[in-house]
Amino acid sequence: MQRRAFMAAGAAALTARAYSQVRGANERLRWGLIGCGVQGTHHLGSILKMAESDNVEVAAVCDVFDKRAEQAGALAPGAKRYRDYRRMLERKDLDYVTVATPDHAHGRLALAALEAGKHVYIEKPMTHTVEEAKQVVAAAARTGRKVQVGVQSMSDDSYETAYRYVQEGALGKVVMAQIDYSRNYRGDDFWLKPVDPDLRPGKNFDWDLFLGPAPQRPFDPDRYFQWIRYWDYSGGVPTGLLVHRVTRIIKALGLTVPESGSAHGGKFQFTGSRAEIPDTVNVMLDYPGGPTVLLVSSLANDTAIEHTLRGHKATLHFHANGFTIWPQKVWAGEVKEIVHQRTGAEDVRLHHRNLMNAIRLGEPLKCDATLGYYGTVAGQFGVKSYRARKYMVWDREKQDIVAS
Repeated sequence: MQRRAFMAAGAAALTARAYSQVRGANERLRWGLIGCGVQGTHHLGSILKMAESDNVEVAAVCDVFDKRAEQAGALAPGAKRYRDYRRMLERKDLDYVTVATPDHAHGRLALAALEAGKHVYIEKPMTHTVEEAKQVVAAAARTGRKVQVGVQSMSDDSYETAYRYVQEGALGKVVMAQIDYSRNYRGDDFWLKPVDPDLRPGKNFDWDLFLGPAPQRPFDPDRYFQWIRYWDYSGGVPTGLLVHRVTRIIKALGLTVPESGSAHGGKFQFTGSRAEIPDTVNVMLDYPGGPTVLLVSSLANDTAIEHTLRGHKATLHFHANGFTIWPQKVWAGEVKEIVHQRTGAEDVRLHHRNLMNAIRLGEPLKCDATLGYYGTVAGQFGVKSYRARKYMVWDREKQDIVAS
């Protein structure tokens, strides 16, 4: 009797949807992959390793290049292969999909998946434009589906823990934050990937489906295999690399959208490259009332800078094991040093498991659509400022980035 009364009381406290999620906590999830390139294959390998422990099944793989879908299907023989994502999303048995395509397709595919009733894990950046990001946030709210954005470092608890200390005043007023993501390449070009000679438009590859919302152009294999180097499909360094870092700062400080910002850089080292994007881009963003966020990146020098939050009373320094807070000298008598040992990690499996737990149990997402939106806006400040060579501001009425 006591057990029945307890269960009845517990059920009454839950909404119907929440109760169904708890009831289905051990049910198998059927997963599909859209985009079977390097990153997509990494996701596939991770899901296959989680199949037994997390009760997830690879049900479908999709790519506009048949060879890639076939290679992915060979790793997961039970998965059906598709070229057209629309046919895959018609399946009623898919619970969630991962979008690991070039950036320009993210928004279109995420919206289609949400409207088809699927939960979505979407690689960073969440979308290629601010407008698409707003649409994804709205669609997630309207459909009740979960959206996890692939900034895997959010599965490291350092940033949400740092936020608690910031809110408690451990740093005083935070006036500046800095972070970087840089690389280096030998030779006379950068960010190159091999062109597969087996690709044949109209036979085993759909060029129009690849272009999607991007400008119509004649077939060019370089634009497919090196898509990250072209503005039509990518935001280059700000959205390919710095979005990982700025999302950490946004989370740690509880930021939303910048008030203003500018980007500086150029194609300084790889001057003969066919790439449209620059090899060096540094972005400065001013958030309302502070702080200034400095984002540093070059693809021609990989020397790192400290990842820090600079407060009036103390500085927080992120490192491989978590973070340390130490006082400014003038506040040394009132502020104590704090050391945080991280739990979690920058791990795609942890990020997927978090989404699975969100679907089954309602667990909060580590990088939901709203946080993905804020990261997209920050990245687009950098892209728009660099390309226009202008200082950009946030237009509150239009909810968009405009030239000052």
